[in-house]
Amino acid sequence: MTEPRARAARHKGQLNFEKELRGLLYAHGDDPDPLPETVRVLDEITTDFIIETCHAASRHATLNNRQKVKLEDFKFVVGKDERLLGRMTELIGMEKELREARKGFNTDEGKIGLERGTVDKKRKRVSKGGDKGEDGEDGEDGEDGDEDMVQDALAATAG
Repeated sequence: MTEPRARAARHKGQLNFEKELRGLLYAHGDDPDPLPETVRVLDEITTDFIIETCHAASRHATLNNRQKVKLEDFKFVVGKDERLLGRMTELIGMEKELREARKGFNTDEGKIGLERGTVDKKRKRVSKGGDKGEDGEDGEDGEDGDEDMVQDALAATAG
């Protein structure tokens, strides 16, 4: 494995986090337009940290006879730094909360008729003459809106 500084030299001139680091520097009291050398050095340090952390997590997974790196490998690697581990745990908790909150919303709006097979079934019913009762009206109580939309769509495509 190469030294971290040797890895950073391979990507010389390529900044990975320039925009984020400029904003971070400004938020901590630096000039709105920081020196390019400052941004470059911070980018190298950040990139080295990420690379080293990923390599350490990969080594930990290998020592546990796994080929895939799991979240617990990263927790083990950053476990020596209590502040970093606390922030990581906090972010993971927030991500879980957001995921659960998204599940609570009904996202079926606008997907009527897009379920597998439902459009084809409606087309077959319309082409066979629909579900007309004795009075010649479609469907049941208030459900003829969907049938009308399907008939309009079929008429538009046929003509």
